[in-house]
Amino acid sequence: MTSQWDAQMEAFGAFVRSQRKLANLTLRQLADLTSLSNPYLSELERGMHQPSVRVLRQLSDALNLSAEILLTQAGLIDRNANGGTADEMPGVEHAIRTDEALDDAQKAALLAVYQSMIRPPQAAE
Repeated sequence: MTSQWDAQMEAFGAFVRSQRKLANLTLRQLADLTSLSNPYLSELERGMHQPSVRVLRQLSDALNLSAEILLTQAGLIDRNANGGTADEMPGVEHAIRTDEALDDAQKAALLAVYQSMIRPPQAAE
């Protein structure tokens, strides 16, 4: 179980790194936006920490992502419990996560795109 959780944290770190780069932010800029330390964010991106909900919220605000996406990426909520079907999501996500031809950043980017495509539309306020 520990190695699976370590792999989850490494994948989450790669996801955060890819989202930071997509936002054209340096680690220092992200640290300023989140009020988190530069060393902590660096270690988070390398999969060395399990982020708290507070940290996930700060990251979601700074990276303009929903908190749900970050909670899912961190393995803290199950996508199937939030409107997805058991038949479609694990297959695609599992295929991406286990594809040996992709590096961690590519996997994170593909997962982010896939999840943004299947997310139910938000109601207009």
